[in-house]
Amino acid sequence: MPLFRRKNSTTWWIDITIDGKRIQRTSGTDNKQQAQEFHDRLKTDLWEQKRLGTKPRRTWQEAAVRYAEEKAGKATLNTDLSHFRWLDRYLSDKYLDEINKDLIAEITKIRKLPYSIPRTKGPDRQIDPKPATVNRTLEIIRCVLRLARDEWEWIDHIPTVKLLKEATRRISWITREKAEELLNALPYHSSEMMRFTLETGLRRANVTHLEWEQVDLERQTAWIHPDQAKAGKPIPVPLSDNAVAILLRWKGQHEKYVFVFEGKPVVQTATKTWRTACASVGLKNFRWHDLRHTWASWHAQDGTPLNVLQELGGWESSEMVRRYAHLSTVHLADYVNRRQALSDVSVTERKTG
Repeated sequence: MPLFRRKNSTTWWIDITIDGKRIQRTSGTDNKQQAQEFHDRLKTDLWEQKRLGTKPRRTWQEAAVRYAEEKAGKATLNTDLSHFRWLDRYLSDKYLDEINKDLIAEITKIRKLPYSIPRTKGPDRQIDPKPATVNRTLEIIRCVLRLARDEWEWIDHIPTVKLLKEATRRISWITREKAEELLNALPYHSSEMMRFTLETGLRRANVTHLEWEQVDLERQTAWIHPDQAKAGKPIPVPLSDNAVAILLRWKGQHEKYVFVFEGKPVVQTATKTWRTACASVGLKNFRWHDLRHTWASWHAQDGTPLNVLQELGGWESSEMVRRYAHLSTVHLADYVNRRQALSDVSVTERKTG
């Protein structure tokens, strides 16, 4: 039977046997005529692959599965998978060579539409996707298509995926004085993690999940394993004297983890306590991740070369570090007095006619 329906499903499935090999695949539609067309096209493709040696046509689903397998150690894989789930309704039944500019344009248009998230109490939460959100979804499409062409050799040509223009955001950072105010407003374990973040620039998860086996107090160094790093590469972390002093205060508190609360590892930092402390010192929309921006901003202001800052922060791209370039003028200081300047004569010393 070339077409059939599974139990409790309205979608038609395809059943094809080629040279004794049985293939069952969803047609992605509940329309029998469309399912039959998909069946006939698939059967023709399989025959050409077998008899003529043509390259097999690969589906978006196959590409998504391979992507997930190859990126299993990626720190942001769960975020990528959420984009795949959203895209599934539009691409699940598509061959990679069917993904063209028109289809991408339609997906972009839909992704930009406002939507609501149901709440257990109160009105639904209304979401108006920003260009950055839309772009992260489009980047997944672009990445998968490039892999399919350049590495997997599944397809020969791919369409251009144009991203939306994003507004340039200002780097959110705080002064040392404001940081001291916030530290004093936080409970002890949170303030200690904040101090350590401001000393090392580590991301939230690398601080909350820091283990003693990743620390060498004698050599004043720590390290982030590749599977814990956003770029998938190990990060050496030189520890300042202040960072070492913080770690020594927590030595012996827990067998495995450095920072704990009531004997347990700290899982979350974006808590009501954090928001209350920020509000009490006049900080609005200040995120824990902005502590990393603050650390980098202080380094730039203190004259740390950007190439050194890139290595300290574990950034893969120098473009990420250039966000802080405008905060550093140390390398320009020797030049401002080199040009021929006007004589510095006060108004009272001028000769009157």
